[in-house]
Amino acid sequence: MTCIAKKCGIHFQPPSIILIYEDQNQEKTRKRIMPIRNFSKFSDCSRAAEQLKNNPRHKAYLESVSLQQLQKLYSLLKGHLKGQSLAQSLEQVQREEAIDPEEDMNKLDDKELAKRKSIMDELFEKNRKKKDDPDFIYNVEVVFPQDEQVESCGWDAESDEGF
Repeated sequence: MTCIAKKCGIHFQPPSIILIYEDQNQEKTRKRIMPIRNFSKFSDCSRAAEQLKNNPRHKAYLESVSLQQLQKLYSLLKGHLKGQSLAQSLEQVQREEAIDPEEDMNKLDDKELAKRKSIMDELFEKNRKKKDDPDFIYNVEVVFPQDEQVESCGWDAESDEGF
């Protein structure tokens, strides 16, 4: 059975993940409601998302849904269970998901670093040009303007004297 996910969302009462997908065999758009059980405001969102994605009943339907998206939905549910409004929960999820280019990632623990890397990988895949894209151009050459004076680095000049 081949399914292509079109939309994925969350329903707060009763807690459930809603998936709108296209059934390739019958060429029909269908809706699947996956109830969320045993989840509280203290639960781990990434673990719950992995369990749902690997659940034998839902595995075939969730193949085209990223684990990152499921984690976001669980984070929204967790915020709702804590009493936050939807806007507050969305803002918190966006803050967790944002990557600061000035942040020193050498100081992060392994779990946070893996989370940041997965966010960067997903962003890269979203922006990547593929051969099948209509605006794909093979062998793009870019000429950068040389208006400014190129600065030389002090360490570079010192290393040449040693040879």
